Amino acid sequence: MAATKRAWKLQEFVAHGSAVNCLALGYKSGRVMVTGGEDKKVNMWAVGKPNCIMSLSGHTSPVECVRFGNAEELVVAGSQSGSLKIWDLEAAKIVRTLTGHKSNIRSLDFHPYGEFVASGSMDTNIKLWDVRRKGCIFTYKGHTDGVNCIRFSPDGRWIASAGEDSSLKMWDLTAGKMIQEFKGHTGPVTGVEFHPNEFLLASGSADRTVKFWDLETFQLVSSTGAESGAIRCIFFHPDGKCLFGGSQDALRVFAWEPGRCLDAFSMGWGKVADISVASSQLIGASFSQTNVSVYIVDLNTVTCSPSQIKRAQMSGPGMVSQPVPSEPAKPPMSASTSHLNSLNKTFTVALGYKLGLFDLLSSEMKTEPEEEPSASNEPEDDSSNVAQIQNPEDYKEVFQGRTKIERTPPRKLEPFPAPPEDQSKAKPYKQPAREQKVKQEPVKPATIVPADRNKPADLNMAEFLPKRPDSAVSADPRRPPEVPEQSEDEVLSSVHKGHESMCAVLGNRHRNLEIVRALWTSGDIKTSVDSAVGMKDLSVMVDLLNVLILKHSLWTLDLCTVLLPQIHELMASKYESYCHTACNALKIVLRSFSSIIKTNVKAPPSGHGVDISREERYKKCKVCHGHLMAIRGLVEKKQSMAGKLGSTFRELQIMLNGLDD
Repeated sequence: MAATKRAWKLQEFVAHGSAVNCLALGYKSGRVMVTGGEDKKVNMWAVGKPNCIMSLSGHTSPVECVRFGNAEELVVAGSQSGSLKIWDLEAAKIVRTLTGHKSNIRSLDFHPYGEFVASGSMDTNIKLWDVRRKGCIFTYKGHTDGVNCIRFSPDGRWIASAGEDSSLKMWDLTAGKMIQEFKGHTGPVTGVEFHPNEFLLASGSADRTVKFWDLETFQLVSSTGAESGAIRCIFFHPDGKCLFGGSQDALRVFAWEPGRCLDAFSMGWGKVADISVASSQLIGASFSQTNVSVYIVDLNTVTCSPSQIKRAQMSGPGMVSQPVPSEPAKPPMSASTSHLNSLNKTFTVALGYKLGLFDLLSSEMKTEPEEEPSASNEPEDDSSNVAQIQNPEDYKEVFQGRTKIERTPPRKLEPFPAPPEDQSKAKPYKQPAREQKVKQEPVKPATIVPADRNKPADLNMAEFLPKRPDSAVSADPRRPPEVPEQSEDEVLSSVHKGHESMCAVLGNRHRNLEIVRALWTSGDIKTSVDSAVGMKDLSVMVDLLNVLILKHSLWTLDLCTVLLPQIHELMASKYESYCHTACNALKIVLRSFSSIIKTNVKAPPSGHGVDISREERYKKCKVCHGHLMAIRGLVEKKQSMAGKLGSTFRELQIMLNGLDD
């Protein structure tokens, strides 16, 4: 039997008419997916199938975040304007529209038992919503930047929140306050997950590390080393024996005693958005522009525990393979009774829920008056909330009949079949006669981008080939042109010509970066920045800003006066990556120095006495204020752009308007 792949791409398809902004997988079955787009729609999909099952409309601004309910019977979507909409998928109708956030929604989660939803926003707030009463129960305030991820604890009493401000916080629902802040990450925290069975919390960050926290002592258990890329999403194995971490084009498997990487996969999925586990397979999904890609990893081939590493080592060359007894699982907490406490707590919560005690918890929750929706939020209009079923057969199979009592056990989901290991390298062969009789499946409509495509789409390859000489053109259009044969030297010469200019550009960029690096390592950061500015090479400036973005503590008013003109120039660039880097740098400037700049510009030093330090600070603030006003004019022109970049410009516009308050 031919060996099969450990990981492969299952499908790639066009999900929306404009850019996809978010997606989420169903964690119960691992077979459903929801996407939200710049077209203000929420689309439902069955994993492995190319056609949209149902399209939900009603939002009046782009959809920024989506999430399935725990039983996959509900879906909630948050928009750029800060509103939430909840749909009943079985009934195909809107359940609630909730408004109150002042900026776009970044994260959502359903309560494990009660009819509650939590939302985290770029307005730095976390809101807890009562779906039945159609209102906000409480607003948790404490983050100083956007909330990237929120999760309810398995017992439903806590909320963990991960912020763009590099902080990880724990909130008590009944007390209505923060009970712990976990410090240790040096970059934005992108993901947080509770262990399914133990008092353990995991967090992933843009600082490329995963950290594990003891929820009895609130202390750090362990931390992994810095990986090659930022951690974008994390997910515990359903059995709790390991943690999966998704990053740019890579999947890693982590253990926490000690914190280390057990296994790694090169995936090619780009910026993975969500991962789930079903039928002994890990499912990962990512999006780019209008496309969504789905990848599969066979967990039977994954090293999920240290004992598997020992077993593999003992069965290596020169060793006789012997069964290795599995090590007893050690609790990650300091107390030896952690497992017992965890089981007791889980049992108590489950029993309390059955006895109706959760209603008592609901009544004990600290509540606040419902906020009036701001003018920017969407008005509730059920006539605009439409659920369009595009594939009735799949809709009936996937979303209907979930609440019916079946006499037979539920059908076990079959794993997705793995392609052969050498599929991409196999040579073409003639099909045997008996196989040729097999009826071929009809070709689907051209909405799918094939996963094994070998040529770029929508490109005229003739434009990239050497031009033919006039003598090679045939006088008779019915006859093919006669192209003179080229020697090997001529072919190599034509190839090298196209590379010489690129090599010269990259070589010059490398030399400039070496100069900047030499000044940087000598400890004179200001001089290194000045030298980079003097080189008048935007690519070098982008590289330098990407380093400074990761080190917030290095930013000063002096650097701002030098870098703001460069940021302005990069934001006007035609290259999207340059604009993104400039926007991220501008966010740091505004978060760190906007209040200082505004205060000093509005209150210049008086003429009484001489305060040299204050006068110097005033001059720097005035220079920065002038640059920011120039940048604001550019941002106003670009905020109407579509996609993530347009959303970023609209966010910057709000931040820049704060300078006038």
